[in-house]
Amino acid sequence: MNVKIISWNVRGLNEQDKRLWVRNLIRSWRPDIVCLQETKMELITRVVIRSLWGGQHVDWSYLGSCGASRGVLLMWDTRVVDKVEEAVGHFSVSSGDRRFLWEELSGLSSWWNVPWCVGGDFNVVRFPSERAGATAFTAAMREFSEFISEQGLIDIPLEGGTFTWSNSREVASKARLDRFLFSQDWEDKFPTVCQRRMSRLLSDHFPIVLEGGSFHRGRRPFRFENMWLKDEGFVERVRSWWESYHLQGAPSFVLANKLKLLKHDLKKWNVEVFGNVEERGKQLWKDLSVLETIEDSRGLTEEEKLELERIRGELEKASLLEEICWRQKSRVLCIREGDRNTKFFHRVANSHRRFNSIDRLTVDGELSSDPEAIAECISRF
Repeated sequence: MNVKIISWNVRGLNEQDKRLWVRNLIRSWRPDIVCLQETKMELITRVVIRSLWGGQHVDWSYLGSCGASRGVLLMWDTRVVDKVEEAVGHFSVSSGDRRFLWEELSGLSSWWNVPWCVGGDFNVVRFPSERAGATAFTAAMREFSEFISEQGLIDIPLEGGTFTWSNSREVASKARLDRFLFSQDWEDKFPTVCQRRMSRLLSDHFPIVLEGGSFHRGRRPFRFENMWLKDEGFVERVRSWWESYHLQGAPSFVLANKLKLLKHDLKKWNVEVFGNVEERGKQLWKDLSVLETIEDSRGLTEEEKLELERIRGELEKASLLEEICWRQKSRVLCIREGDRNTKFFHRVANSHRRFNSIDRLTVDGELSSDPEAIAECISRF
């Protein structure tokens, strides 16, 4: 599943002409979720929503403005997003004391305890480099970073620009006030997530977009798996395969083609013996649960006891293999095997994949996100 979320401080939605502009932008962006801040509207009706979204597949929630300031509107495509529960707070990101905002967001996190993403105009930066001309850390910066750390949120870099707000004066003030933050289990569901600054219209804030989904996989390259070394007799098996290849020709030709044959045998053997390590582990847990349920209702037969011991042994082996596999993909070498950091290795590997992947590229002068066009352009480079 892919997700596309837009956040934008629009600086008011009262004017009908401006809502028409916003409607056209939303149509061109084709988002799943849109969060608009500083609506400056105390009441949001279905008529207003229709003037902004344009389609019938929409639901919304809002925080009304206080007079002619503040206000938040959240809209989403009901074909993609289902509203399970709703909570509207009291403090917007422009409230005077941000400590109340951090407390409110922390409360929401502990209330639902689900993967979560928070985004918008926080009206504060994390580092001096995020505000033009700033050189020192302030108390507000430290409080913001403490909130992110305490909630275990991830703050990934902004693509497409450095700042998200500018007053556009001759001596311009610039800052990165808008951003998306998300929890680690959110990243597990959308491993290629990235946030990007979009072009600015109608406001002194740039819209930002959070996009994510599964990886676009090409042909999988051959890789030696460290977990193979845990299989008894692996070295002898490889030696017997190697000695069974009889080829004629120059030494370099023989070596190259024997390596190709060995690669084929290793890949075939890996599927037959190891299969998908993660899926295999899940199936073993299911089998163990079945036997434990039977054991609760009656005594196990001798065959069932032997099967239970076999499954437990296989689970221990599968757990170690999964850890070794993810440890290798993460390239974290400072932690020894057996430390049971599989989830940590998984997230590091996802981070490497995200930064090593190319999801958009300028092809023939135009920005393209088509995987085939990107692959063809790179192959011609």
